[in-house]
Parts: sequence; C-alpha cells; structure tokens
Amino acid sequence: MMQAVEEKPVRSRRFDSPEQEAFLSLWRTYDRLKALEDELFSRYDLTAQQYNTLRLLRAAHPEKLPTLVLAGQLVSRAPDITRLLDRLDERDLVTRERRSGDRRTVYVGLTECGIRLLNQLNPEVRACHTRQLGHLTPDELRQLTDLLRKALGPHEPPDSTWR
Repeated sequence: MMQAVEEKPVRSRRFDSPEQEAFLSLWRTYDRLKALEDELFSRYDLTAQQYNTLRLLRAAHPEKLPTLVLAGQLVSRAPDITRLLDRLDERDLVTRERRSGDRRTVYVGLTECGIRLLNQLNPEVRACHTRQLGHLTPDELRQLTDLLRKALGPHEPPDSTWR
C-alpha cells in the first residue's frame, strides 16, 4: 500500500539574486503606495508629479525658481517639464516669467490659487501618508529612510539633496 507523501508548496516567487528580490519588492511597494496617492490626486485633477512641483514651489515661495532648478528637485524625472508647467499655468496654479537680465531662463512661482489648493490638500496628503506607512513605528520609518538613502546614494549626483 502506497503512503501519501505531503508535498511542500513550491515557493511562488523566484528571484535571480537578493538584489533582484529587493528591487522587485521596492517596485511592488511603490506600485501599491502610489495607487493610494493617485486616487487622492485624481480627485483634484492633479498628478503626483504636478503636486510635487507645487510643493517645491511652496517651499521657495515667495521666490520663483528657474525651470531647470525646479526640474532637478523633483522626486522623479520630468522629461517634459514645460508641458507639466503649461497644465499648472492653465489652471492658474503657477506663474512664469522671463527676467530682463537673462531672457533664456524661465522662473516659476506659485500663485495664490496654488497656495489655496495646497492648503486644501494638506490634511488629505497627511492622511494618505498615514494610510501608506502609518503602520510603521517612527524608528522603523527612520531605518527605512536610511536604507533607501543608502541604496540611492551611488545613483544620485554629488549635489543632490536626496543623498
């Protein structure tokens, strides 16, 4: 009489290396956390990139930033910063100007309408971040941030604020 042999379940995720597993885990995490963010910003007809642009301009307000400086500070690359700014300008959230000393550089600033929108978004963005990562302790958040900064370091320019 044959005895039934209990088979171990085959691990459903296979990775070529620990680096691949870490990378794919980051990607999966980003996808899940971004879905919560996208749901929030879509209610305001914004993208996360547009929100980030407005957030950076608020930090500089009342000063205006050169377009290329602004693009360099964004969380993710914006290959078409001009189109992104066009959309924000159409909604009167930003203003652009060329100064007489250097007509090639466009300076971007936040409008009062942009400030009002950011003020309206503040509590919802905080609540979103809590939904995304509020289950981690403050110490775990610091550890996560430190590890992410360490992973990013060699891939950032020397003058990056993300190092």
